[in-house]
Amino acid sequence: MAVVKSNLRGALFALLAFAIFATHDVVVKFLGGLYSPVQIIFFSVLLGFPLVTLMLMGDRSDGHLRPVHPWWTALRTVSAVITGVSAFYAFSVLPLAQTYAILFAAPLLITLLAIPVLGEKVGLRRGLAIVAGLIGVLIVLRPGAAPLSLGHAAALAAAVFSSLASVIVRKIGQDERSVVLLLYPMTANFVVMGCALPFVYRPLPLEHLGLLGIIASFGFVAMLLIIVAYRAGEAVIVAPMQYSQMIWAAIFGYLIFGERPDLYTAIGAGVIIASGIYILLRERHRGVSKNNPVLRSKSRAETGTLPRISLMLRRIERRESGD
Repeated sequence: MAVVKSNLRGALFALLAFAIFATHDVVVKFLGGLYSPVQIIFFSVLLGFPLVTLMLMGDRSDGHLRPVHPWWTALRTVSAVITGVSAFYAFSVLPLAQTYAILFAAPLLITLLAIPVLGEKVGLRRGLAIVAGLIGVLIVLRPGAAPLSLGHAAALAAAVFSSLASVIVRKIGQDERSVVLLLYPMTANFVVMGCALPFVYRPLPLEHLGLLGIIASFGFVAMLLIIVAYRAGEAVIVAPMQYSQMIWAAIFGYLIFGERPDLYTAIGAGVIIASGIYILLRERHRGVSKNNPVLRSKSRAETGTLPRISLMLRRIERRESGD
């Protein structure tokens, strides 16, 4: 009974977190119609740094900020930056439900990328789930039947590079300090977007600066809630709660942006979500996966604007164990 109550608590916290994340994405979409993703990301990171700094001030572990695996760290950092620009652009130009549907392919791509990067062995069942999920992506995109845009390419790029970043964290996470893995993508975003900002900058009225503050604060609060959720419940219960964002996408998309998901998006999203949940459930079984790359990837698409949730959990666990 205690486990059931704990899992229920974890699921409820996760649902609340992803509702806040969905609201965060609505603000991104609204501002994306007015400003470049470069400008939105730069100010989101700038406003988010104080919150993250306060959190990292509790890190008492000795060490430096030079990565143990510089090339893997660099590839992960580049992947996070690409994901940020791609995801923010996709939210700006595509319907919310369609963007989420494509980003939800991440568990399939993580499983696929874990084969060459982690040496993961994927059996027939998970292999078929990957194929089914990718077919779901094709149903959403309908190549040849509907025009594909730069927004669709951006969403696909975000799904691929966020998955690559997740797999790399799984590969090097035990060797690298959490603070290194936390700060490098945010710092890279700040520097890269800052260099590009003069070419795309548009003056921000006070109310839009406030909305950027909402992006930073909502993302931070949602991240904390997900950490609480994973500490309360099992990963296999908490992780699927991310798919609740599709419900919010339909509600917000209709009420705020006048969007109505078409039948193909709904069917494709259903196939993708079912495949992702199946992979999560398969990884739970002993002997199926030696790395559990999807179960241990607790973050949304890593955009480099917020710390990675799995790394924050690791810091907390190590601090509590006195390591």
